Amino acid sequence: MPEDPHVPPPAQAAEASHIFTVQAVESGQKLLQLLQRRLDLPQGLLHRWIRTGQVRLNGGRAKPFAIVAVGDMIRLPPFAQGMAGRKKAGGSAPARAALPPLVGRSGDIWAFNKPSGLPTQPGTGHEDSLAGRLAAFYAGQPYIPTPIHRLDKDTSGILLVAGSFAALSAMTSALRRHELRKEYLAWVAGCWPHGTQHLTHWLSKACIGTGERMRVSDVPGDGAEASLTVRTLRSGAERSLLLVRLHTGRTHQIRAQLAHMGHPVLGDGKYGPSGSAPRLMLHALRVILPDGEAFACLPEWHEPFAVSDMPPLSEDMPACAASEDSGRERS
Repeated sequence: MPEDPHVPPPAQAAEASHIFTVQAVESGQKLLQLLQRRLDLPQGLLHRWIRTGQVRLNGGRAKPFAIVAVGDMIRLPPFAQGMAGRKKAGGSAPARAALPPLVGRSGDIWAFNKPSGLPTQPGTGHEDSLAGRLAAFYAGQPYIPTPIHRLDKDTSGILLVAGSFAALSAMTSALRRHELRKEYLAWVAGCWPHGTQHLTHWLSKACIGTGERMRVSDVPGDGAEASLTVRTLRSGAERSLLLVRLHTGRTHQIRAQLAHMGHPVLGDGKYGPSGSAPRLMLHALRVILPDGEAFACLPEWHEPFAVSDMPPLSEDMPACAASEDSGRERS
């Protein structure tokens, strides 16, 4: 019986198993970066495979930082997929927990409503995270959707995720250029007396007790510059509801700066008294992309903290140019 021309002989089949084509969602990456995402193997090992010619790009040798494009053919050593599979099998794979609600999408940019208590990235003391859930949900795909920025674990609200490397690269650049507009809702202690006010302080890390927090200074240059604008939405003797627009993306920025002003975010045991609210009353209300498209969602807060009406855009809260932002904004 003649061989089926559509079925490759064993040697060809084995070779095809370690050759893959670059997909649109992963194009634009460096070769080394793509292999790290595909295989999750040590960078040094992958670098050595490329340097010694065991990895081929379109049939020829390539450099680790060569940019790959849609349709490029990449050949791996025949044992590479087996090594990647054994590493994944040897580790504890994260459970495929449900993703947060999807608020909307613009091309390969997705906006999720991250719940309070879910970290953006995995870390010490917690296994669950949005990044981990995305990795489990999209396991085996050419590109694992990646959070574009961060929210603190106990901050809820809009968090952007990139469904392709091109989207991640574009939005990371937009963050560095301060072209993403981010607004938060915060319940703070006491009556906020300042109306609409622009705040600039200088932040640095300080270890206090067993935890790390940000030290706030009024002295220019005494730390990284942090700026935001605050507008009062409700004000009372015990608490005030503020709309906060970020101009920089420093760790704990909103929490640290408002506490420095004598009005800590309710429920924030790190920068204020614990027990003032059932949870951290800080919510990422809205993110506006450079092209003007906006994603927004109200917090799921109960009385007396409930917010039922979407605040208008803060057109009267001017932007502020800031320096040295990392593109990884956190509240």
